[in-house]
Amino acid sequence: MTGTQPLVLAEMPSLSKLYLNAAATAARRRVLGADAGITLPSNGHEVRGVRADVGNLTAFQHLVGETASDILPAGFIHALAFPLAMSVMNREDFPLPLLGMIHLNNRVEQHSPVLFTEAVDIRAWAENLRGHRAGSQVDLVAEVRGEGEAGARWKGVSTYLAKGVFLPGIDKPSASTGPGTFSAPDPTALWQLGVDTGRAYAAVSGDFNPIHLSVLTAKALGMRRSIAHGMYLASRALADVGAVKGDSFSWDVAFEAPVFLPARVALDIGTVHSETGTWQRSRYVAWNPRSGRRHFSGEVAALA
Repeated sequence: MTGTQPLVLAEMPSLSKLYLNAAATAARRRVLGADAGITLPSNGHEVRGVRADVGNLTAFQHLVGETASDILPAGFIHALAFPLAMSVMNREDFPLPLLGMIHLNNRVEQHSPVLFTEAVDIRAWAENLRGHRAGSQVDLVAEVRGEGEAGARWKGVSTYLAKGVFLPGIDKPSASTGPGTFSAPDPTALWQLGVDTGRAYAAVSGDFNPIHLSVLTAKALGMRRSIAHGMYLASRALADVGAVKGDSFSWDVAFEAPVFLPARVALDIGTVHSETGTWQRSRYVAWNPRSGRRHFSGEVAALA
């Protein structure tokens, strides 16, 4: 966490208002030629006493294939905390433009379950501003704690890229190893994603980013078609890993190529057990079954 106390907000921010404000900020900066500097905000944001909506939880579980339960799925907690992370990126002193950010990676550590009946405190902040061969990248960190608890039950780190934005004084990497070659294995699942997949996930997550909603809104932002939310895809892969992961685990995902809707997505999950049969980790990879292009890959592993 950053060294200063977080700014405590009265309620969770509205994502729709944040997107509108981000569009206004981008237009103003284009006209005035202003920028927000090259340092990250010194404090984060916090909202206390947040409760999940049971209707949203049920719809999320159904959409991604999670078993009905009183426990919040790790992907649902990400969606619950996402507006607060967005509010940090929406600040006037945040140095990168919010609109057009590309989600590169995500890492979650789930230390103990969160029940939908519990109120939680959520904090979010930005850290690790650094160069990328295609622009600048930054980590947005979110922590979820039980009310009054010292330790986080859930922590997520999302890495975003501002493509084409090269900040002065921040060097980009001299070389990149790239994602490497990929040879598609035999799939363990085949997903059929309809053109309305983005709208369905937006309804349960609140993330109404126009690139996910329709062909028209996606084309307005330079996409040829709407694309699936990365965290919808990752949450569905996590659901396919199943209950074997238990209540304490890490969850990593790296996004490589967007999934344009409608789509067919092939998925393979490989599981590793110890000599005693205890589950240790599950690795997953998803790709386009027609072109063989990899969409994303990751791992779910037991926490020590």
